[in-house]
Amino acid sequence: MRYTRLVLVLLAFAAPLIGADPFVGTWKLNSAKTKYKTGMPPKEQTVTYSEEGSDLQVMVKGTSSDGQAISINFTVPTVGGQGKIIESPYEAVSATNVNATNERDSSFSKGGKVVYTAKAKRSADGKTMTVAVKGTNPSGQTVTGTNFYDKQ
Repeated sequence: MRYTRLVLVLLAFAAPLIGADPFVGTWKLNSAKTKYKTGMPPKEQTVTYSEEGSDLQVMVKGTSSDGQAISINFTVPTVGGQGKIIESPYEAVSATNVNATNERDSSFSKGGKVVYTAKAKRSADGKTMTVAVKGTNPSGQTVTGTNFYDKQ
């Protein structure tokens, strides 16, 4: 009986963790591993994912290659779909969950046209994330590359 109670208590504490989005947390850009074919990667960048009800809040802060501040804030449904821009040079955002555990694609639009895509993939161990980017970045540069992030 005592062990049954212990198991139930442990499950009660573990339940919220099981349902957490796999991207939730703070991710810092690893400049040494980040590679671009066209354009320049950010000098530094931190991406923070947090869950707020049925939405995923995404905040991106950093410095562009030319020294400009990067500040983007938006929400998207955790199940994917149209999101809401809070602060961004883009007008709209949408996300698609490629799979439930480690891949999510985001598209950013201006004037009704997709101008930037970000395909995020979290490693199996949850310690790193790669984001393949393509299009016009927040600084207005045309870029194609892969950002590497380490979980903080």
